[in-house]
Amino acid sequence: MQKLSEALNRQVGILVTRGGGITHVIVGDTRGLFLPPLDSHPLGKKALRGLRLIHTHLYGEPLSQDDLTDLSLLRLDALAAIDIGDAELGSVELAYLSPKGTETETVDIYHPKEDFTLFLDSLEAEMSRRRGFEQDGAVERAILVSICSPGVPRTDQEDSMDELRELAESSDVLVLDAVLQRPKKINPKLLMGEGKLRELVINSMDKGATMLVFDQDLSPSQLKNISQMTELKVLDRSQMILDVFARRAHSRDGKVQVELAQLKYRLPRLAGRGTAMSRLMGGIGGRGPGEMKLEIDRRRVRERIGLLERQLKGLGMARVQRKQRRVGAGLPIISIIGYTNAGKSTLLNALTGSDTFVEHRMFATLDTASRRLRFPREREVVITDTVGFIRDLPKDLMSAFKSTLEELGDADLLLHLVDIANPRFERQMASVERILGELELLDKNRILVFNKADLLAPDVAENIASRFDAVLVSARDRKSFGPLISALELALWQENLSGTHV
Repeated sequence: MQKLSEALNRQVGILVTRGGGITHVIVGDTRGLFLPPLDSHPLGKKALRGLRLIHTHLYGEPLSQDDLTDLSLLRLDALAAIDIGDAELGSVELAYLSPKGTETETVDIYHPKEDFTLFLDSLEAEMSRRRGFEQDGAVERAILVSICSPGVPRTDQEDSMDELRELAESSDVLVLDAVLQRPKKINPKLLMGEGKLRELVINSMDKGATMLVFDQDLSPSQLKNISQMTELKVLDRSQMILDVFARRAHSRDGKVQVELAQLKYRLPRLAGRGTAMSRLMGGIGGRGPGEMKLEIDRRRVRERIGLLERQLKGLGMARVQRKQRRVGAGLPIISIIGYTNAGKSTLLNALTGSDTFVEHRMFATLDTASRRLRFPREREVVITDTVGFIRDLPKDLMSAFKSTLEELGDADLLLHLVDIANPRFERQMASVERILGELELLDKNRILVFNKADLLAPDVAENIASRFDAVLVSARDRKSFGPLISALELALWQENLSGTHV
């Protein structure tokens, strides 16, 4: 390598596996090398890639910052620099990663102190121990990222990040770190600066993250660019919400709606090696191989979307029939709405004595449940629990669940349940109001109910409820339901109802 580099007056390098096999021979220029894609040697779950780079330096210069950045970014086993001006060639400069960071030393290439493979194995074991988990674990480990312009209030960014953390935990993702950035200008290609993204990748590798989750929605090109540069799984906020929905859907309606939303989201993000030859026109000069794999995949996704939309239409007709039976029985309908994890299912169970699934997680239940509720005066109503709302609900998901949400228009009364113990409850109320506006339901008769009052001091809860003219309850304490039952009776059976709130 020394003689070849001197003859060419260029840097020369080789990539070597732990077994001693050479995978690449690279010829650069006088200042550096351009490393090829390392797709055939993915990182996997280990801390290091299993490749070391040995290359020459023409002018006896030490390892540069670019060298050390590549070492950290690519998670190479080691990086060695040979000075071609050293006629004796008895030593090289070596850099490697350790739990403490990047370390460099000069080593004797003819008389190494120890077996380098054993040295690397011990390094990886120590890295794993310091991270505090087993590398072979099946749990996804994520770093959350939020990139906002300075025009967005920092409190809003922090609230949104807290919510993203809850979404990740609902998907059984282990959150290792959260990164918030507020650049003066958003990078349209990578959302953040290339240097910052490199720092993020190094941080991810040091902590053992397997994925990056962005709080913002990424365009197909941004998703592709970030994935290629980081070699990590990259998700955005919409994907995380869709994943939570997919885990929680159990009924046929819910499964069809979630799959439809996922396919509509993924269709524009299908990627291949280009579409120039995907579908050639017929005639002279147009004959060719026909459809390529990418176009076939897209066509299959479109066909599946069409099938699911037909199924959803059929399920919608079944819902109409069930609604007609309820209308025929002459029973008023109350729909419980609210932000996710506000306690809607818990309240439904407490009011009706039912046992629908309840869990302290976002979107614990997606399937609509309807139960009968008998009032003290021998009056009955049908009370339904709807899917929870969330800020920035993905458009594809909103579209898929629109047929379910439109049933709110048939309700005689909407019971807007709010988690008063959540410090973001006012923003959550605003998000629910915004979604109701999109569904053209703001003129519906509504009762505002503050739940989880037992988690606040009584005087604080009462003052907040009084400020918003809301009914105060604790879904876990049936003794607190008296004012709520009275408000429901007043709203449903008193004559001369007026206004949108009771």
